[in-house]
Amino acid sequence: MLAILVVMIFVILLFSSAIAGLVSYMLITRNIIPFQPGHVLEATAVYMAIVSLLIGTILARFFGSRFLRHIHEIADATKAVAAGNFDVRLGSGRAKEIDFIKSSFNDMVRELSNIETLRSDFVSNISHEFKTPVSSIRGFARRLKRNSLTEEQRNEYLDIIISESERLTRLSSNVLLLTSLENTDMVFDKAECQLDEQLRRTVLLMEPQLKKKGLEIDITLESVSIIANEEMLSELWINLLGNAIKFSPEGAEIKISLTATENEAIVTVADNGIGMDDEAKKRLFDKFYQGDKSRSTEGNGLGLTLAKRIAELQKGTISVESKPGKGAVFTVMLPLAVNINSGRIHNNEKSFN
Repeated sequence: MLAILVVMIFVILLFSSAIAGLVSYMLITRNIIPFQPGHVLEATAVYMAIVSLLIGTILARFFGSRFLRHIHEIADATKAVAAGNFDVRLGSGRAKEIDFIKSSFNDMVRELSNIETLRSDFVSNISHEFKTPVSSIRGFARRLKRNSLTEEQRNEYLDIIISESERLTRLSSNVLLLTSLENTDMVFDKAECQLDEQLRRTVLLMEPQLKKKGLEIDITLESVSIIANEEMLSELWINLLGNAIKFSPEGAEIKISLTATENEAIVTVADNGIGMDDEAKKRLFDKFYQGDKSRSTEGNGLGLTLAKRIAELQKGTISVESKPGKGAVFTVMLPLAVNINSGRIHNNEKSFN
């Protein structure tokens, strides 16, 4: 771009000087403009400078307007985006640098459009998630004002109100936690964490839900230690196990395993639930996505989104393998802790049933 600008200025100066010199010389030699005899060259130089300035200004304005047209186009498009129009796009330019700027601008607008779509979807989804339990609480609270209710009905309505209130609490907590995790790229308060013990504690914590559906747990754990934020990582296991419980039929079995390679700890959580198709797997970690709408009251569609974000912050990955009717297997891979003396912390295999 700079080379083109320099060449353009040079050509304008050269062209205007040549024309100005020729015109001035012709006007002087034909006595059209006054001059002193013997000073033809001096007069020519003076008049050439004047004419050159005039012609150069005209040429510079002509070519400059064509050159700046792309700049004005970008400026107008920027104003349109600032006004909220994310559909504006710029065509390619002739110059490589202009084309690069326009291409970068189009990429920026596409990303802004995606962010705006996500924001609108988030507001819409969270409004819906809050509206449903609030309407339920309001409806059953009004029913409780009736004097004709039996003790059994009153207790049933109170249980529903308590359940919906807990659902709102979980939703608020998950939204706040997800917002916090999305706005950070650093994990603080890391320490050595015994991963097998943490998984055992998670199972004990979820025991009431497991017993409620009569689920069996098959756990095979190696003794593995990693460097991580233990509280954050605990949230990951709670969400994964909670998801497995949610989609497992009564009396089914959930398998949890922990193994380690030279560099990674590998945790798998497998259930015998309804499974999912390829479309559901693609959207599984999206905010508020719930593949099985019949179970929407059991969650808010943020658990797996949180699980993925936590895994990413811990420099790990999470993936899923599933087919309709065949259950699902979630695999989390996390980097191992490194011990200065022994190289890594990884002991003998243990089993917990």
